[in-house]
Amino acid sequence: MKKADLETSAQRSWHMDSWKDYPVQQQPDYLNGESLRNVEAKLRLLPPLSSPEEARALKAELALAAQGKAFLLQGGDCAESFAEFNEANLRNFFRVLLQMTMALMYGAGQPVVKVGRIAGQFAKPRSSGMESMNGLELPSYRGDMVNGMDFEPDARVADPERLLQAYYQAGSTLNFLRSLAKGGYAALDHISKWNMDFVSESPQGKHFNEIVQRINDCMSFIRATGMETAAMTQLKEATFYTSHEGLLLNYESALTRFDEVTEEYYVCSAHMLWIGDRTRQPDGAHVEFLRGVGNPIGCKVGPSMTVDDLLSVCDILNPRNEPGRLTLISRMGADKVGEKLPPLVRAIKEHGKSVVWSCDPMHGNTIKSPTGYKTRKFTDILTEVRSFFAIHNAEGSVGSGVHFEMTGQDVTECLGGAQAISELQLSDRYHTHCDPRLNASQSLELAFLIAEALKQQK
Repeated sequence: MKKADLETSAQRSWHMDSWKDYPVQQQPDYLNGESLRNVEAKLRLLPPLSSPEEARALKAELALAAQGKAFLLQGGDCAESFAEFNEANLRNFFRVLLQMTMALMYGAGQPVVKVGRIAGQFAKPRSSGMESMNGLELPSYRGDMVNGMDFEPDARVADPERLLQAYYQAGSTLNFLRSLAKGGYAALDHISKWNMDFVSESPQGKHFNEIVQRINDCMSFIRATGMETAAMTQLKEATFYTSHEGLLLNYESALTRFDEVTEEYYVCSAHMLWIGDRTRQPDGAHVEFLRGVGNPIGCKVGPSMTVDDLLSVCDILNPRNEPGRLTLISRMGADKVGEKLPPLVRAIKEHGKSVVWSCDPMHGNTIKSPTGYKTRKFTDILTEVRSFFAIHNAEGSVGSGVHFEMTGQDVTECLGGAQAISELQLSDRYHTHCDPRLNASQSLELAFLIAEALKQQK
């Protein structure tokens, strides 16, 4: 994008539907326009799922991460599903996120900003709008928010009513997670109960138990001084935020609300939204929509991102260079990160852009196993993470976040790790609706390795 065009885009007036005047990618082809409009009208009247105040609180925490004074931990399902929505899965996810948080805080000595890929991550971009099987061609599965996973004609029809189902499930999810975060489950007094059965006997579980014992000793000492730990909010509650890819713009705009306090618009479907690598065009509809809202925004940065496009996106999404507003999520792949990331990091530093640099080591490392399963190697994931932090260290920049596709379930979707999951084991518990996820043990293992790397870097 030319400088003159960039200035024009920054000066243009914005409204909730201005994105409709721009090229839009990755949107479903709804056959019933009237039904879609009725659903959108209902969403505009429903209560928001998040508040502007919460979004501003997250932005303030991310501003610390941009300065290297906090660490962003963002993780959750590749794509949430309607079928696997239950209390046990939500509790297990939150428990693993808390474990990862403790590993990072204890090892790296920094506060951790906890952001889930949850309560809204129902839609997925696809490389092709159609897919074929046994001579039959059907629309691609775009997530439960759009159509069904079963490969049959009726299931693959884009159904607007699914937008409402996603909204209500997101609301229930957020309500339950808030109850865990604020209702005592996240209290340090209960930390001993966070180890799950299938993780507790692993090397990661045993390492976590060592941390638990040290924290319990510290808590005993604090109580021995006469201080009431139950009265300390920081020790009995957790701050937790939600995020998802802002892909379906009709859903996001229908849940956008005007905040009278700041006189800004906020997307109230989540606290943070990000733009994917397929929809980050500076002159595209997704960038146009999210430039006008007050939420903290993320943008995926893949190997095709040029320096000019990256700077343009920064100028459009964060024209005031506001700390905490923009998170750049690098997703290069283990074999490309060493070549592709340094020039981008250098340009951001040279131009004085205030951003949070986060590493997504999942999406650039997807492969297909000989048995036909889409998977990722734990070694590739770890290699990209280590390279990411080494590059920032070499460039005098701050890498202060990670972005994982992970689950609290004991799945077998990613190869390797201390569990040594092999290609033959992938079929044992391969439950993902889209991309392979780290299981609870692998997630905790990676958190410990990152904490160690950050400690050494300091």
